Amino acid sequence: MATSFSPAAPGRGPVPPAHLRVGDADREQVVEHVKLAYAEGRLDKDEMDLRLDHAMTAQTHADLAPVMADLYNRVPTLTAYPKPHDEPARAADGTDRVAGAAAHLITLTGLFVVGPLIMLLTAGRTSPYVRRHAMEALNFHLTVFGATILLPFTIVGVVLVPICWVLGIVLSIVGGVSALADGDFRYPLTVRLIK
Repeated sequence: MATSFSPAAPGRGPVPPAHLRVGDADREQVVEHVKLAYAEGRLDKDEMDLRLDHAMTAQTHADLAPVMADLYNRVPTLTAYPKPHDEPARAADGTDRVAGAAAHLITLTGLFVVGPLIMLLTAGRTSPYVRRHAMEALNFHLTVFGATILLPFTIVGVVLVPICWVLGIVLSIVGGVSALADGDFRYPLTVRLIK
């Protein structure tokens, strides 16, 4: 299905229609603009937090436009749809990498599903990099939790539950190391309920 784009201003490229849904890459682009405006002193902390919240919960391009409308003479051009894949978010600094790693490794402390959820709701609100890693860890550990509940109903499943837990520990360590190295880690065999 072909998507028609609204005409663009000279030198700007096609602008997606307001009714089109946005992806993570679009939200992350707006988040970076808001962070830059805060760093330049054009927003105070409360205003930045409010705009970041709106940007991270935006569903359409029309939801994103007001977040930046008064920061520029025009709303900066967002990546036009359709795009083949969202590019993985990159860490802005070492703090993002450590927080991304913590989203994976915090489960080893016994905060099984709660740890990645806390990271998603705190550092994930302002950092697309931490958000991506926290969502991946949360989805994986929800999958392991579901398997732990459902597998014991079969004889083979009783044997598989400990294997799932050991695999969960090993993959959490691999995910944490990958986040520290500014990598994009995806857990295998994961049901991604949280997007």
